[in-house]
Amino acid sequence: MEDRSRLMKEGAFYLGGYMLLILLVILVPVIGLISLFLLSIPFIFFTKKHGLLAGGTLAVLSFLLLFVILGPFSLPLSLAFAVSGVVIGECYRRKKDAFGVLLGGALSYIIAFVVIYVGSIVILDVDPVESFQEVMIESTEMADDLLFLVGDDGDAALEIALEYIEGLTLIAPALIIMMGVIFAFIVQIIAGFLLRKQKQDVVRFPPLREWGFPKAFIWYYLFTYIFILIGVEEGSPMFTVLANLTPILDMVMVIQGFALVFYYFYQKRLNVAIPVILVVISFLFPIFHHIVRILGIIDLGFDLRKRMNALK
Repeated sequence: MEDRSRLMKEGAFYLGGYMLLILLVILVPVIGLISLFLLSIPFIFFTKKHGLLAGGTLAVLSFLLLFVILGPFSLPLSLAFAVSGVVIGECYRRKKDAFGVLLGGALSYIIAFVVIYVGSIVILDVDPVESFQEVMIESTEMADDLLFLVGDDGDAALEIALEYIEGLTLIAPALIIMMGVIFAFIVQIIAGFLLRKQKQDVVRFPPLREWGFPKAFIWYYLFTYIFILIGVEEGSPMFTVLANLTPILDMVMVIQGFALVFYYFYQKRLNVAIPVILVVISFLFPIFHHIVRILGIIDLGFDLRKRMNALK
């Protein structure tokens, strides 16, 4: 009886924290944006400590409580944050490694985002990607008008930007996958930090220099670009598949390339600040991404880090 009472008190505490974060998201735009990454934390903590059944019960209670306040809008919130929090918490409880936790979290967020995306189109007749496109087009045209006023003719840049924005609908699946992985990664970093503050044993991600993808990715990458070079009819199913695979595989190769850069500087015992600065520069000047991606391809294809270690 005492254990059940303590469980109920803890559940009420975490549920109250979740509701407070929901209010921040709704009422305080800037802080609310940051709070989005904290919404899953109460469920992660509770599920890790008390198990899947307790975590699932808390998620259902949070949905029912939110439904009273927000109505149908409570469903996407519960899917995206409560359910995903329970999944991540259960992965922690089962002592999965860091990438195992990331996989569980990423899959749950991706499924939730897909359901929300489809539901928004079917139920509300609103395509979130198209709405985002409209905002981006307005912002781009406004920026072009300002540049024109100061005498800078940016028609070519505007045309490229508009073509890129118009292509977002085509790569919506890739955007959802990447958003799910990035969201899960950030939530896991925050949850891991807070759990370690409570002296709980949580497996950390290995250093970036030790990251590496399965060799099969190099073949996926190769076949994708062979089809691109051959040419695929625009608008065909194959064209859509390639359009979505390309950015995902490019991101994989960039991460592999950054891992190689960090490994090189670690092996040479150089200041770790240097590769960090290089990462920042590569985001400021995307042309460097091409170089990093090539390094990733070479590393994945020829086991460059192992060869460097053998020469050590």
